[in-house]
Amino acid sequence: MKLFFHIGRYFMLLFRVFKKPQNLRVYIRQIIFEIDNIGITSLPIVAIISIFMGGIITIQAAYAVDSPLVPLYAVGFTARESMILEFSSTILCLILAGKVGSNIASEIGAMRISEQIDALEIMGIYSASYLIFPKIAGAMIIFPFLVVLSMFLGLVGGYVMGVSSGACTSYEYIFGIQAFFMPWKVGYSIGKSVTFAFLITSVSSYHGYYTSGGALEVGKSSTNAVVFSSILILLFSLIFTNLFIGH
Repeated sequence: MKLFFHIGRYFMLLFRVFKKPQNLRVYIRQIIFEIDNIGITSLPIVAIISIFMGGIITIQAAYAVDSPLVPLYAVGFTARESMILEFSSTILCLILAGKVGSNIASEIGAMRISEQIDALEIMGIYSASYLIFPKIAGAMIIFPFLVVLSMFLGLVGGYVMGVSSGACTSYEYIFGIQAFFMPWKVGYSIGKSVTFAFLITSVSSYHGYYTSGGALEVGKSSTNAVVFSSILILLFSLIFTNLFIGH
C-alpha cells in the first residue's frame, strides 16, 4: 500500500509542477541555470567515462572476434553498436542519476527542512513548479547533447586505444563504424535519454520535496532518489528495447 501511496503522491506533485508559470521570464532564466548546473558541469565525467569505455569495448571486442571466420571490421561495428544502443543512453544516465539525482534531492531536501519551501508558499509562489519544473526542462534539453557527445567520444576513444594497442587497424575500425549504420538507432538512443532525464529529475525532486526531519533524512532522500531513479531507468530501458528492437 505504501508503494501506491508514493505513486499517487508523485503524480499529484507532477500535476502541481506543470501548472502555468507565474512569471515566464523567471522560469526561462532558471531553465538556463539548470542546463548549466545539470549538464555543463557533467561534461568532464561524461567525457572521461565515454573515452575509456569506448577503448575498453574496442579491446574486448577485438579479443572476442579473434577468429579468421569473423571480419576484422566487426571490432568497429561492435564498438559503435554498444556505444549507441546501450552505453551512451542507459549506462551514462545511470551514472548521471548518481551525480544529478543525489544533488537535486539533497538541494530540495535541504530547502524543505530549513523551511525555505514554506517561505515560498507564504509569498504566493508555486514552490513545486518554481523549484522542479526548470530542473526537468533543463535536463530534458541537455541530456540528448550529452548522449551524442558520449557516442562521439566513445568512438574516438575506441579508435585511439584500439589502434595504439594493435587490437585493430585504423582502416578496419573506421570501416566497422560505418558498416550497416542505421540512423534511427541514434534517434532511439536520444529518445531514451529524454525519458531518463525526466525520470531522474522528477523522482529525485519528489524525494527531496517530501523530505521531513533533519540532515540525516536529507541523506536518506538523496540515497532513495538514486536507487529509485536507477531502477526506473533499467525498467524503461527494457521497455524501450522490447518495443523497438526486441521484435
